[in-house]
Order: sequence, then C-alpha cells, then structure tokens
Amino acid sequence: MEYTKSHFFVSTLFLCLLSLRANTLQTYIVQLHPQGVTSSSFTSKADWHLSFLEQTMSSVDEDPSSRLLYSYHSAMEGFAAQLSESELEYLKMLPDVVAIRPDRIHQIHTTYSYKFLGLDPASKEGAWHKSSFGRGTIIGVLDTGVWPESPSFNDYGMPRVPKKWRGICQQGVDFNSSNCNRKLIGARFFTRGHRVASMPNSPDGVQDYASPRDTQGHGTHTSSTAGGASVGMASVLGNAAGVARGMAPGAHVAVYKVCWLNGCYSSDILAAMDVAIIDGVDVLSLSLGGFPIPLFDDTIAIGSFRAMEHGISVVCAAGNNGPIESSVANEAPWIATVGASTLDRRFPAIVQMGDGKVLYGESMYPGNRLMRSTGKEVEVVYVSDENTGSEFCFRGSLPRAKVRGKIVVCDRGVNGRAEKGEVVKEAGGAGMILANTEVNLEEDSVDVHVLPATLIGYKESIHLKAYINSTRRPMARIVFEGTVIGKSRAPAVAQFSARGPSFSNPSILKPDVIAPGVNIIAAWPQNMGPTGLPEDSRRVNFTVMSGTSMACPHASGIAALVRTAHPKWSPAAIKSAIMTTADVTDHSGNPIMDGGKPAGVFAIGAGHVNPVRAVDPGLIYDIRPEEYVTHLCTLGYKKSDILTITHRNVSCLEILKMNRGFSLNYPSISVTFKHGMRSKMIRRRVTNVGNPHSTYLLEVMAPKEVRVKVKPQRLVFTGINQSLSYRVWFISRKRIRKDEMSFAQGHLAWVNSNNSSFHKVKSPISVTWK
Repeated sequence: MEYTKSHFFVSTLFLCLLSLRANTLQTYIVQLHPQGVTSSSFTSKADWHLSFLEQTMSSVDEDPSSRLLYSYHSAMEGFAAQLSESELEYLKMLPDVVAIRPDRIHQIHTTYSYKFLGLDPASKEGAWHKSSFGRGTIIGVLDTGVWPESPSFNDYGMPRVPKKWRGICQQGVDFNSSNCNRKLIGARFFTRGHRVASMPNSPDGVQDYASPRDTQGHGTHTSSTAGGASVGMASVLGNAAGVARGMAPGAHVAVYKVCWLNGCYSSDILAAMDVAIIDGVDVLSLSLGGFPIPLFDDTIAIGSFRAMEHGISVVCAAGNNGPIESSVANEAPWIATVGASTLDRRFPAIVQMGDGKVLYGESMYPGNRLMRSTGKEVEVVYVSDENTGSEFCFRGSLPRAKVRGKIVVCDRGVNGRAEKGEVVKEAGGAGMILANTEVNLEEDSVDVHVLPATLIGYKESIHLKAYINSTRRPMARIVFEGTVIGKSRAPAVAQFSARGPSFSNPSILKPDVIAPGVNIIAAWPQNMGPTGLPEDSRRVNFTVMSGTSMACPHASGIAALVRTAHPKWSPAAIKSAIMTTADVTDHSGNPIMDGGKPAGVFAIGAGHVNPVRAVDPGLIYDIRPEEYVTHLCTLGYKKSDILTITHRNVSCLEILKMNRGFSLNYPSISVTFKHGMRSKMIRRRVTNVGNPHSTYLLEVMAPKEVRVKVKPQRLVFTGINQSLSYRVWFISRKRIRKDEMSFAQGHLAWVNSNNSSFHKVKSPISVTWK
C-alpha cells in the first residue's frame, strides 16, 4: 500500500511538472519566408508577424501583442516571441515558417596600440592621413552600452553627422538626446529578450541602466578602441601614460546596447542589427559570441549576411576559448573574425623571494616602485583547502588568522582576477601573488588591483610554491617597475585567443587575422573603479582589459579607415585588404610566436593587422553576395538551411551546374584531402586597385609534402579595377592512414615592385588530410 501511494504521488508530481513545463513560456526567434505567400493579406509586415501568434496562442483572453518582443525586417524576416511548447509545435506547421530557434545567450568576450600598429598622426604618407582618420564612416558597436561623458567621445574637430544617418539617441535612465554629439551620433538599447529571461534583480545587487548607458564598462572600452577621439595625458592611475586614440579617431560611433549583467540575448542582438542596417552604419563591431555553432543556427551569421548585402562590414571577436582546437566562433565567411595578440608594452611587478631568487610578474597596481614604500619583506602564504576553494581565494575562504598582514598566493581561475585581490584585502592580506595554472601557462593579462599584487606565469608559480614548501617562514616583496615599452618580442598570439580550424566550415580558414587584445587601455565609465568591482572606490577615465573583445574593435577601426579611403569598396574587398597585407613576422622580423613555437595559420589566420598597408593593398579578392550562396551549395547545405542563412530560395542543383569547379574567392586558401584524394584545383580572381599599369610576379611557399602549381605565374594589369584570374593545383605527396588527420601550411603571394610602390598580396595556405 505504501508503495502504491508513493508511486501515485510521484506520477502525479511528474504529470504536474510536465504540464508546468508545457505552459512555461520561452523566447523563440521565428524566421519567415521573405516572400511569404500569406503576407499579401496584411497591410504591414508587423501585422503579418502578429497573425502567427493570433493563430498559435491557446489562450483567447491574452493579447497576442503582449507575447511579441521584436518584429525583424532588415537583418531577417521574422519575429521574436514568447511561446509555450505546445504553441511552438503548432507554429512549426504553419505556412511561411522557415525556421524557429530558441533565444540564446552570448557572452562579451588604448594609449599605445595605435603606435604599435604604425599609425602616426604626424606622417603625411601614413594610413591616418590617407584615410582622413576615418572621417565620414560610421562604426556601429553592439555591446554593453556607452559612458557618453568619457573624453574619448568628445566631438571637438569632428565633421557634421553624415546626411545618410537615420539613427536616434534613445532616451532612458540617466540618458537623453543631449548625450549624443558629432562623435557619438547614436545610441539605442534592446532589453526585451533580456527582460523576459531574467530575474528582477541581479545577485550582487548591481542594477543595470535601462538605457544606452554602460553599467559594465566593456562597451565604453570597445567603442573607444574602435573610434575614440584623441585624449591627451591619458593613463591608468599613472601607468601607461600617453595620448589615447581609437583606431579611426575621425569616425563617428553609434552604440547599440544588447548586453546586460547576465549576458547578451540573440533576440536583442538581432533587433540591434535589424535597426543598425536601417540607421546607416558602415561597420558593425561585435565583441561577443561563444562556441561555434552551425551557420543556420547562428543569429549573428544570419543577421550579418543581410548586413553584408547592404554593404556593411561586420567584424566579430573570435572568442576566448583558446588554445582549444576548433574553438573559433563567428566563423561565417562574410564576417571578419579576429583573434588576439600581445603588444610589446609590459608592466613589470617583480617578486623578490626570501631565498634571493626573483620571479617575473606583471601588474598595473599603482605602486611607487616598492611595496608599501618601505620595501620590507612580508611573509607569503598559500592556503590550500579543497573544501573551501581557498587556493582560488573565493569569497569567505581565507581565514583572517592565516593571511592577515601577509602576501597571499591565489591560483588563477574560476572567479575574477581582481576579485581575488578584493577577497585577500577583506581578509586582511597585505598583498597578493596571482599564480597562473597549467591552463593559463605564461599568459599575462594584467589588472589594476585593489591592493599590491602581481601576476606570475605557470613556471614561476611552480618555483614560488616549491620555495613556500621548503621553509618554515617564506618571505617575499613585490617591486613595481612602472611601464616598459619595446623590450619584449611582439606581437605574439594571446593564449586565450580561439583557434581554428573552423568547426562548421573547414573550407574557410578562421580566424581571419589577429589584432592587439592583451592589456589594452581604453575609455572607462567615470562611476566605476578600474577593476569594475563594486567595492573599488577609485575613479578613472581609462582602464586595462584583455580579450578578443579588445582585438575586434581594433580591426573594426581599421575597416573604417579602409572604407573611408575607398568608399565604394564592398565588405569583402575591405576584409581582403586587411588580410592580404597582414604581417606574419613580429617587430624583430622573426615569426610571430604562439607560446614557445612559431604561430600556425589556425592561430593567426592571414597574420597580424597592418593598417599602414591595408589602406593601399594593391590587389583585392572581391566576393559578390551570390557567390557565398554558391559556396554554401558546394558544402552540401540543404535548400532549407540556405534559405535560413541567406533568405534566398535557390536550387543548388542548378547553381552547381552553372558553376562547375567553383571556389569561393576568399583571400586565404584552405584545401582538404579526403582519404584517397591526391590532387585539388582552386580558382581565384584578383582586382587591381593600385597602379593602373602593374605587373605582379608569383611567390609560393608550398606546404610540406604538397606540390603547388600555379597558372599563370605573372599577372599583367593595364587598368584600375581590372580583374584577372589564376588557378592553383595542389598535389599531395603524403601517405596517410584512414583514421589519421594531418595538417600543413604555406603561402602564396603576388608581388609588385617598382620605383614608386611595393605591394605584396599574400594568402595563407592551409592543407588538411583526413
């Protein structure tokens, strides 16, 4: 009898949970056919979208418009709405419904970097003067918003707002139209997807502004990196002093706040892209993403295709999931995907141990050369307790009796780097040594810590812990040495920068390029401390951040420079200019490094951005929108998937018949030899944008165990915008087992050299056997 009662209770509970789940509302993005047969019955697209909810909703008492979050028209035809599971199933069966995707959450992934990239305001022959500093170009930034009072958004010397601009300065909490100017020409916020998915209050009590105003700092930092104005005497509490400038200091900036304290929802992102296309932006910069997903499920890829069709360059962060293989996100071929690199600027903060040995560390704590000004040694402790997580310095994990007045060693990982320092400070610690683990190795992202602190690499952390375990009372001091420039090799690949090959499309080499993304100094909200921690009472105009989030706006700003110099170029042409002029060597002339080895193409793509050469590339690889559709057909995408991605209803059978032997005209080359395949031929087409009469000669470095044959070996141009084609044959000499995978790399370049100019148009080659 007891078993029967229990069984009945469990069964009833299970049925109740199922019923509750079926009636729980969730946000979905519903994509409709752009030429839907049912749309002709309605006077507006918004009414058409609403009709699907009217047909679907089970409750007759509920207003369908209360469920509609967004109506999309430019980035996609469709809408975002809240649906129950039963409504979702019914909606799938209605005519003109192409695809339905659940709302996904994405995460957000400079006083010196412009100099490091060779941008010089005084040079009359430099990229800034050739591109008029990006004047007239509009960079749209999708991020956490903006702090408009930052000096980086001062509009002194800016030209008038372009006539084509149709955007607005949206009012909200602590934000109105007066916050925009000739530099920050537009600001909007998108909160509906976030609002219906979120709890009323954030767990730490921090409230986000229901407006374009930035609560987190990330958006202020990225937008100023892309197009910030010139700001003299910029520094972070005295460190890294100099003139701060964005990559395109003459460009206009429009901010679209899509990211909130708990993340960035794809319904909000798509709504922002939808509006940005109509507003008239020229470049879209998205420092957000996650892990790679198929293109037909990727809201950013789908919205970006429409943006590209409207002539907008879309630049995205590759993600911070490196060095994991195939971790690169935002991998659509019409997106410029940007990984992260280092600068040759360092912030030494040396650990002097009691045994006389020295460990190299880095920090932007505003120290005065010697810790606590006395320079006395302090006892150093490493509190390791798996039950409390004290080795990671979690909140509440450090016993005050053990750490008071001492330097505390905290392992990196799980919680934030600066947050660990706050935990040590609250427990009475005198300082902190942040120790990289095997995951981080020697990666050196610095912070403006709230107490004397430094970050040491994994090798140094092993030495430090061995010293601590070797003596009863280990001692140490931290010596802060300020800012040091030009003493280290750079650029190098950031360890966290996501790597290829592309998960969903290995026929395209990703990332496309790398750009500065480690220890980047840019604008910061004036109501926040430089660490972003609620407890940090210090106030600054600039702070330091690391991530592919920081690399992305560098490339976005450079795209703006190229577009200003060449306003009629397509997004593909602009990306080609950036890729084919990228550097594969560091500033010492040696190969760019990735840890202890030369960087491969899956880490750097075409190489490190070089804006000086990008504005004058000589030749470009252009791609028409319909060529991307043909490319998707060659990959075997279904008709329904291609409609979802490109909004084009096509027959791949017919397209492939008309384009036999098609190769996407991409600036990089990826070749895959499947088992038993020995040779492959690809075609490319280059357009002359340099001297009218110019001859380019071939330079090839063949991948190992591959023979490369190119016809013709010389390209002779007789006019501007003339296009010539060439073919490349790859012949494999490698024997490989059926279950084995192998890689090789090389490059192909077209070189033009005369008395007045030099152009080297370089394409990386990636070869995969599988």
